[in-house]
Amino acid sequence: MNIALLIILAFLLLSIFLGIRSSKGKDMDLEQWTVGGRGFGAIFVFLLMAGEIYTTFSFLGGSGWAYGKGAPALYVLIYITLSYVLSYWLLPEIWKYAKENKLMSQSDFFVSKYKSPSLGILAALVGVVSMIPVIVVQLKGLGIIVSEASYGAISMSAAVWMGAISLTIYVMISGIHGSVWTAVIKDIMMIAIIGFLGIYLPIHYFGGFQPMFEAIDSAKPGFLKFPEQGLSVSWFISTVILLVFGFYMWPQVFSAVYSARSGKVFRKNAIISPLYTLMLLFVFFVGFTAILKVPGLVGADADLSLLRLSIETFDPWFIGIIGGAGLLTALVPGSMLLMSVATLLAKNVYKEFAPTVSDRHVVRLAKFLVPIIALIAVYFTLNGGETMSALILMGYSLITQLFPSLLFSLKKNNPINKYGAIAGIVTGLAIVICITLSHSTIGTLFPSLPQAAKDLNVGIIALAINFLVMITVSLAFRKHVVQLEPKSVNDI
Repeated sequence: MNIALLIILAFLLLSIFLGIRSSKGKDMDLEQWTVGGRGFGAIFVFLLMAGEIYTTFSFLGGSGWAYGKGAPALYVLIYITLSYVLSYWLLPEIWKYAKENKLMSQSDFFVSKYKSPSLGILAALVGVVSMIPVIVVQLKGLGIIVSEASYGAISMSAAVWMGAISLTIYVMISGIHGSVWTAVIKDIMMIAIIGFLGIYLPIHYFGGFQPMFEAIDSAKPGFLKFPEQGLSVSWFISTVILLVFGFYMWPQVFSAVYSARSGKVFRKNAIISPLYTLMLLFVFFVGFTAILKVPGLVGADADLSLLRLSIETFDPWFIGIIGGAGLLTALVPGSMLLMSVATLLAKNVYKEFAPTVSDRHVVRLAKFLVPIIALIAVYFTLNGGETMSALILMGYSLITQLFPSLLFSLKKNNPINKYGAIAGIVTGLAIVICITLSHSTIGTLFPSLPQAAKDLNVGIIALAINFLVMITVSLAFRKHVVQLEPKSVNDI
């Protein structure tokens, strides 16, 4: 067993220990398991939400897209920064309403706002379907990290199974508490490792950032500019808009929001967090460095660029540290995702059909579902070849369909009713699923459109139609209700 693998396993054991230790002395009821008793302060909420955002995609997928796509990879940096601006107004409102009504999941929010258990079930199922690709990203990233950093001593499939088992144990024991404490170590490690790699590697191989970009432009002219079609400027803008709207729609993010002690936490985080996002620049620098130093990585293999370059550059002990940091970027968000999916299915689907069951029964069912969800994620991880970025974008296209209904629900006099909300969400989902399964694009469906329109992200088109359907159906049902109301005393 090499030193790199030993260090990675040490990080894994440390994270499991922290998960077990964090739950000691706590009555792990539904509220403690899912939202930490709503007692986390600004620092923990910041780290927890950063744990949701900076995942194995940030660690591997970001560098993979810089390696394989060039300029379009910058969408990651832009959409996360703009999302923090939105959070300044959005999250305090969500937190305040959730605290007043003792909500514990995203689905609870929709049920309470629209007085519709059916909408709650729909929101829960949308969350589950959307989160599966993101769990796959975490397991895939974990498999890549362990396999590559162990110099092939552990295969990709064995690493995925090991990660799934570790995540299952971790989630069942500690819930959200373990994720918070592991996030502390993860963020310190990630900032240090990514910052070092992003500065050292361009200087080591090219003598600086400018010579690196000049060498890339010379070897691959036009690579550092947006292409005229495909991942063009219109794709970039529509994708950024879609992802900003969907950024806080993830159910596990709602759990992190609910865990805060005060609504002021989010405004503090909105001010600080964009600076934290600058770390992603260093991820891109690693990917750009790898273009000329580890050429030939095609398709999904582009996600290997950071580790392949590191292995060629550093000693095994340092690869172990890089692998350990990468492992934590999978465990923190992966645990939150597994817990959120299990909670949604147990509390917001099962309990709707069995309303008399106790919260303790719901917790037991949620914990029972964790290994089942992990097995499903393992299957898709081992039988899919998509890049991490493609999986993330697919999940976003689905989960963002909840945004219009949530946004209108924050108005004092919401013009949208439950019928409009359900119709809009279902329409948006149907469009995304049909186009995704048929491997179509706007361009193939409407070949006569201008190129800028052809390149639009399909998710933003689905979102626009969702919005129109939601408004139309809400108005139609309101008109129908008005017509049925008695017009005078004589009509009663």
